[in-house]
Amino acid sequence: MRILVLGAGQVGKTVAIALLNEQNDITMVDLNIHLLKSLENRLDIRTVQGNASHPDVLIRAGAEDADLILAVTNSDETNMLACQIAYTLFQIPIRLARVRSPSYQQHPGLFSNTAIPVNYIISPESIVVHSIEHLIDHSEALQILDFAGGTVQLVAVRAHSGGPLVGHELRSVSQQFSNDLTRIVAVYRRDRAIIADGKTVIEQDDEVFFLSESKSIPKVLAAFGRSANRPTRRVIIAGGGNIGTRLAQSIEAKYLVKLIEIDYERCRDLAKTLFRTIILNGDVTDATLLREEAIVDTDVYCAVTNDDETNILSAMLAKRNGVKKTLSIINHPDYLDLTQGDAVDIALSPALFTIGAILTHIRRGDIAVVHSLRRGAAEAMEIIVHGDNHTSGVVGKKAKTLELPEGATIGGIFRNGRLIFVNSNTVIEANDHVILFLADKRQIPEVEKLFQVSYSFV
Repeated sequence: MRILVLGAGQVGKTVAIALLNEQNDITMVDLNIHLLKSLENRLDIRTVQGNASHPDVLIRAGAEDADLILAVTNSDETNMLACQIAYTLFQIPIRLARVRSPSYQQHPGLFSNTAIPVNYIISPESIVVHSIEHLIDHSEALQILDFAGGTVQLVAVRAHSGGPLVGHELRSVSQQFSNDLTRIVAVYRRDRAIIADGKTVIEQDDEVFFLSESKSIPKVLAAFGRSANRPTRRVIIAGGGNIGTRLAQSIEAKYLVKLIEIDYERCRDLAKTLFRTIILNGDVTDATLLREEAIVDTDVYCAVTNDDETNILSAMLAKRNGVKKTLSIINHPDYLDLTQGDAVDIALSPALFTIGAILTHIRRGDIAVVHSLRRGAAEAMEIIVHGDNHTSGVVGKKAKTLELPEGATIGGIFRNGRLIFVNSNTVIEANDHVILFLADKRQIPEVEKLFQVSYSFV
């Protein structure tokens, strides 16, 4: 595909790299010539300097021949106007825009071909808040991803010494649960996917991914957990920006929430919109403040300021002072591997979350959901099966006989409102939602081709 990426910030850069790895033709537009030169020196992309919403700039970027425009500048208004021009002047068929302001998102009628012609709204903040809320609700999890409209979830847990996972074969772990309650779909050991079967023995610090219906997740996590941990009650949010505010609004009815913000005027504004959250004016890297606010009794600490270094230092201080679980927003990709599991328990990248939302609308075939995993190296995806025995290479065939690439696993099939785990007799049917785990995203074209409907298929 010929894709225009407007905005060379962290989101634009990360997405461009992901799309480039899938054999797309990428042109990047930004006002900052230094950002563009840096990307041009590292990646095989075209760059154009200029205002992303100006028609002449878009013409220079190749808008007249583009298949898709992805507007992810820091300005909602620029992104929306660029999509308007892309539709009106150039008839670009697919238009995605990052829209951060909740005031725009509260009026979905704004976005249509008769108003502002944006096909898909991308809101990294909303995606991140949703993910953090999942991780607060389930304190043992490292990652929780939704499928089938949230009915099914893929969950990652760490195998801890002395826990019920370490030293056991996968098949014995599965026997702990009643029929089809959960299925382990992948195991990562020392940051590498291992080819696992029923005899594979789980080792300490393995990262184990399992699939289950959402209603069963608490029971499964309780069995996988180190102990019967007390339920989450107290949460501290470090940072009162867009993410911090949305997170507090989302969870303040469920938990005892404190929010720390350094800007006094911002604190006054927050007090008008947050009704149960305790708002504190202070520096999140002030260890004395954290101790005074009973940090030792805090269950989850969420560092969500706009500064990576502040988030990392703040989460480290919280961890050192006794917080049970620390989460940190980290935008710089080089910091993710340095901090995950060491300085902080869970490092979250808004850019990586955004990739999944974008790829859902770009992939060939009927893709319901895409989640980027393992710093973008792996993926989990939900594919809707179409066709029949004559037009599809999968319909009517047993799932176990499909020629999937090595490292690709069918975690389950969502059919008629329930999750089915495949066995030797499971046959794929039209309209099935097949949930796949791919250890190597380079296998995606092969998987897409396998599920593609072809009227010439014999």
